[in-house]
Amino acid sequence: MASLDTLSAAQIAAGVADGSFSATEVARAQLDAIQERDTDTQAFLEVSADLALAAAEATDKRRAAGEQLPPLAGVPCAFKDNMHLVGTRTTCASAMLENYDSVFTATCVERMLAAGVTPVGKTNMDEFAFGSSTESSHFHPTHNPWDLARVPGGSSGGSAAAVAAGQATISLGSDTGGSIRQPAAFCGVVGMKPTYGVVSRYGVVAFGSSLDQVGPFGRSVADVALSMNALTAGGRDPLDSTSQECKLDFMTCVDASVEGKRVGIVPELMEAEGLSDEVREGMRRARAALEDAGAQIVEVELPNLSSAIAAYYVVAPCEAFSNLARFDGVRYGYQEPGCDTLAEQTALSRSHGFGAEARRRQMLGAYLLAAGVYDKYFYPAQQVRTLITQDYVRAFESCDVILMPTAPTVAWETGQVSDPTQMYLSDMFTISLNIAGNGGISVPVGLSEGDKSMPLAAQLICPAFADGRLISFASAIERGLGATGVAPAMAGRGGEL
Repeated sequence: MASLDTLSAAQIAAGVADGSFSATEVARAQLDAIQERDTDTQAFLEVSADLALAAAEATDKRRAAGEQLPPLAGVPCAFKDNMHLVGTRTTCASAMLENYDSVFTATCVERMLAAGVTPVGKTNMDEFAFGSSTESSHFHPTHNPWDLARVPGGSSGGSAAAVAAGQATISLGSDTGGSIRQPAAFCGVVGMKPTYGVVSRYGVVAFGSSLDQVGPFGRSVADVALSMNALTAGGRDPLDSTSQECKLDFMTCVDASVEGKRVGIVPELMEAEGLSDEVREGMRRARAALEDAGAQIVEVELPNLSSAIAAYYVVAPCEAFSNLARFDGVRYGYQEPGCDTLAEQTALSRSHGFGAEARRRQMLGAYLLAAGVYDKYFYPAQQVRTLITQDYVRAFESCDVILMPTAPTVAWETGQVSDPTQMYLSDMFTISLNIAGNGGISVPVGLSEGDKSMPLAAQLICPAFADGRLISFASAIERGLGATGVAPAMAGRGGEL
């Protein structure tokens, strides 16, 4: 008897294709695991059992008819709840959209479905993706599968936790300032933010339109590579004007050698304030694994990196204010009852429909875009953005990828970080990639020492549209240090085939 906890996406797809088990058996086993484990993790906002079983049955019928199955046939996949999928609600973990039923399906979701995945549900997130811990969800916080007293990171915390807990083999998240990579680090899974434009954003509720990018989570680099192939299949999406063509087969990069390749490090980052000794040890392991694989370590400079957070928290709130203006309680979303005027209804609907962090960021954006303030903050932030982008271009003249921490610490305890500024600083190593648009991946590098062993991770960064390098170098680290796998406390609780 096999367990889904021990099977990769490729193994599940191969097993379905050769008849070792059916897609329906996989779907039922995964739904069973979700039922057994989600009481603890609370990774899901909605379990789409009917959709999952219908998709699995369709896969089994295709196999029975002798058709060639797609590469992810029967693989359980979960989607962050800011991605539209017909047959589910898309709430963005907000009271504003608590009862909103999706009327269309996002391109990224459609492409995963076309690759054969079984959609098992929608995962929890920080409200409208505003947060780094999945504590700002209107419905409930999500808990880290490695230690239920700790956060899973955010804003895609539910997607990362679902994979780490064995509640889905792969999942999708969105990343505006680190929202894939940071929860991947906290939960001990692989999480990739592709270069801006590689994956379509159509049908994903927007936070910061010049910053958002969709990407996958998996328990191995190969699972992420398979997911990236699915997400980029079909080429440029005409429904997203920023979408770009990507013809790369990411699976060819999994076993590619990194011997003789150059890995850039930024020495001053290892002395950054707030960087824990545990994370420094994780970085030492990652560097050693790459050196053992034949890579050469070189020092590079990113002189304007320290300004990334300041620039981000000007640009992102301004874009969030613009994007969330549509939620006015008139056409859809929460509508305040008993109002006498449209102005009163709009004001109260937005006041009561949005949570504290969503209101904070929109108010900040409104201020920064006000007359007399815009020129003082927004325009200089865009200038800093250009400087950071140029820093990366120059750095990549002397290296193939850059290695740096994903997050400054391991996952903290739920409720431990209440100051918004301290929460924002948890993304200090991830934000610059969204500013510049480069691709990045977080890969596990083992566990911390002590009574509460928590996942450690390192981050790799590539030049724009050189995303295959992320897979190659992350695979080298994984081969040297091993994959983390399902959190031990979750393993064996349902999910048997």
